Amino acid sequence: MALEFRVLTGDALTEALDDVARLRIAVFRDWPYLYEGDLAYERRYLAPYAKSDQALIVGAFAEGRLVGASTGAPLSEHAADFAAAFDQGGIDLAKVFYCAESVLLPDWRGRRAGHRFFDLREAHARRLGFRKICFCAVIRDTSHPHYPADYRPLDTFWRRRGYEPLPGVIASFSWKDVGASEETAKSLQFWMRDL
Repeated sequence: MALEFRVLTGDALTEALDDVARLRIAVFRDWPYLYEGDLAYERRYLAPYAKSDQALIVGAFAEGRLVGASTGAPLSEHAADFAAAFDQGGIDLAKVFYCAESVLLPDWRGRRAGHRFFDLREAHARRLGFRKICFCAVIRDTSHPHYPADYRPLDTFWRRRGYEPLPGVIASFSWKDVGASEETAKSLQFWMRDL
């Protein structure tokens, strides 16, 4: 069965947010995020997308059900979270589009969804006049006790799409790992390309 990809904005985006929240909780539970998510937090985290007239969700649908999603919005709308990471970079945050999560249920992987997620977010950012596009990815040590032996990092995929890590542009976020009692800080590396 083929996946159908739809760009969701406005009311369609707002209506999809709870499904995106559930996908984030399910997918980010695995390596490398190991995220112990909850719906209340997810609703707060995703709420700004409903208020943005430039945000989008790229939805991957199978038989009408959302099985994957990728989000994006202007980086300036995330400035409170990311400004410190970009302090020394000399990059104008107002000219950068931010690709946030891409989550896809395991049964639907290997069907080029990652490319469609990036293609549609990049096209959206270009239409809005952005000149740069970025995302960030968690940094985990390969000596971590939960590191899977069969894990394949996505660095090669990102580089083939023209993204490169920004030296020293690293954000810090805290969340509770699966099975942990407290949140701990994690480092996330920013990657960027010109549009």
